[in-house]
Amino acid sequence: MSSKQPLPPSTVYLDYMEEGIAKRKIEAERLLATAEGAVADYPGQTVMWRDIQEKGERLRDDLRDLAFDLHDHPEEAFEEFHACERIVDKLSSHGFAVATAVYGVETALEASWATSGFDAERHPTIAILAEYDALPEIGHACGHNIIAAAGVGAFLAATATLRDMELKGLDHLGFEGRLVLLGTPAEEGHSGKEYMIAGGAFDGVDAAIMMHPFAYDLAEHIWVGRRTMTATFHGVSAHASAHPYMGRNALDAASLAYQGLGVLRQQMPPSDRLHAIITEGGNRPSVIPDAATMAIYVRSLLPDALVDLSARVNDVMEGAARMAGVGLELDWDIHPASLPVRNNHVLAGRWARTQQLRGRTALPEGILPDTLAASTDFGNVSHIIPGIHPMVKISPENVALHTKEFAEYSRTEDAVDAAVDSAIGLAQVAVDALADPMLLTAARAEFEASGGVLKVANYLE
Repeated sequence: MSSKQPLPPSTVYLDYMEEGIAKRKIEAERLLATAEGAVADYPGQTVMWRDIQEKGERLRDDLRDLAFDLHDHPEEAFEEFHACERIVDKLSSHGFAVATAVYGVETALEASWATSGFDAERHPTIAILAEYDALPEIGHACGHNIIAAAGVGAFLAATATLRDMELKGLDHLGFEGRLVLLGTPAEEGHSGKEYMIAGGAFDGVDAAIMMHPFAYDLAEHIWVGRRTMTATFHGVSAHASAHPYMGRNALDAASLAYQGLGVLRQQMPPSDRLHAIITEGGNRPSVIPDAATMAIYVRSLLPDALVDLSARVNDVMEGAARMAGVGLELDWDIHPASLPVRNNHVLAGRWARTQQLRGRTALPEGILPDTLAASTDFGNVSHIIPGIHPMVKISPENVALHTKEFAEYSRTEDAVDAAVDSAIGLAQVAVDALADPMLLTAARAEFEASGGVLKVANYLE
């Protein structure tokens, strides 16, 4: 007799993967261990980094308050009104005017500060990003409340340091530029950043930086691209017993398509992913369904592979429709697609150095396998300007994103530590981008060598 309980998944491969990660992590930490007294990259770096450290630590209570409040009031994509209001309140209490409902997104926000001699034609603009949407039912199980706190803290620490340096007459150290905090809603299951790109949010921006909480400290990590599809099969209804031959079964087409995707997985690269569910397939067994609907996610590590896999999925849907003799309607990307993240190694290297001063070893790309990857709309940003999306540890290594357990870790003192460490690190990278003329030049050169600007709206037409 069958049990009501499902068979527990085997942990053999997961254990094998975690053992390999642990070995590579130990070796990477050994290689990354360096003396604390590294030579400064430009005059004044040591002074400014120390000042940012002090200011970031003084923000700890503010960041805890913000992170915990957002955690207690989770809001889904495009509904983040409480989060937006709280971030505005926090920035306003530090003297900043904040614009809301910007770039065509009602719950997006922007604050900015520029040095006194800023010239948009000659000096860089660096964007610090903050996410704050949550997931249905499990709330901040991706830790976006920590992303918001870290982004706000980075903006406040960096601007306070630069402002103090100007007041003290230390602007001769050579920093000129503009810092922008962008509140970017609707990352979960949507592509809020792509809407903001279309609205001009990143016009004139030279680099974008943000963090993400995780179970490891990583300077760089793989994030795959993602597209969504809704497939609707249109059949002919009939009595399933009296006149089945007069029907055209839409559910048959959806079933064939589901099986076709399963077969396709055998020929996919190991870093590609397909997920599908049948969301509609009839109402009564005695009536042949005249409509069936599938929701599908298509993911890939490479932009070109994402295009190729999308075409194969189209073929599967069309083949299933022909086999069942039904009509087919395909709707791609109801919300804009997300491209894979293009990590900027130059900026990631600078981030890793900031985290060493916080007692963290931010591991390079390759320590975690490519298959341990999700998607983010930051990928679209990283293909129009240089960017980083490092991961910061807040939980044990066996706790996965998008789980109730990770949501619990997103409201702990470890999470607050991560927000403070990240705020300080992001602020230091941002200030360096204004003060170190070689840093952005190298980051931009790497970006161009990696393919330059790629806009998802044009690429996936």
